[in-house]
Amino acid sequence: MNHKNIASELLKAERTQTPIDALTATYPELKIEDAYQIQLEQVAMRLGEGHKIVGKKIGLTSKAMQQLLGVNEPDYGHLFDDMLLMEGEPCRRDKLIAPKIEGELAFVLKERLKGPGVTIADVYRATAGILPSIEIVDSRVRDWKIKLADTIADNASSSLFVLGSRMVPIEQVDLRHVGMILEKNGEMLNSGAGAAVWGNPAAAVAWLANKLGAFDIALEPGEIILSGALTAAVEASVGDVFTVSFHTLGSLNLKFI
Repeated sequence: MNHKNIASELLKAERTQTPIDALTATYPELKIEDAYQIQLEQVAMRLGEGHKIVGKKIGLTSKAMQQLLGVNEPDYGHLFDDMLLMEGEPCRRDKLIAPKIEGELAFVLKERLKGPGVTIADVYRATAGILPSIEIVDSRVRDWKIKLADTIADNASSSLFVLGSRMVPIEQVDLRHVGMILEKNGEMLNSGAGAAVWGNPAAAVAWLANKLGAFDIALEPGEIILSGALTAAVEASVGDVFTVSFHTLGSLNLKFI
């Protein structure tokens, strides 16, 4: 099993919109440590192409998703400059494989966070503000037939993301109780609150800082951290218009063309 070759396979699948079989089926010996190494190989390839890391995303923050994949902690992936869609910019469905939409709270850091020992209080102190966000997740694995190692290797099934234009100081946001409504073509599909993300989205950010600290990696000032979905992901097709509305943070729209 060659980590670099598998990373190349995943990048090719993303860029040609041609999904591959589950890595855990092709490589039954694939471990979580291998999966993160494959993700880092992709990161190195993207950096080598001139792209820039702008943040991280946290996945599998809900108990339901953790139970589905048989795990007891979240996972993470890297966000690059070419993944960011401007607010109001449409998303091209033909550039994706099987996209789904999630509404999330995005943290913008003003101070460095590095584990071990990062607490929720540290996250509050280090955060400049909170933005509403939409994450467009996608899987390079055919039909989303994934296990934990598949999604980790696939950069935590990340694809694109949109940020709202209004940043609110973190002390003005009740992270646990902030409510969110997800609408598709004018119909409300899901609603949730910040507590759905590991009890408190700041706890997920603290987990990430501590997890990365074990690899001598820090969360840096200016990084955007997508803290995890407040509700279940919703499938997206051409012509769909999504609206994500957060209490105190405003709304965000995304159209697929």
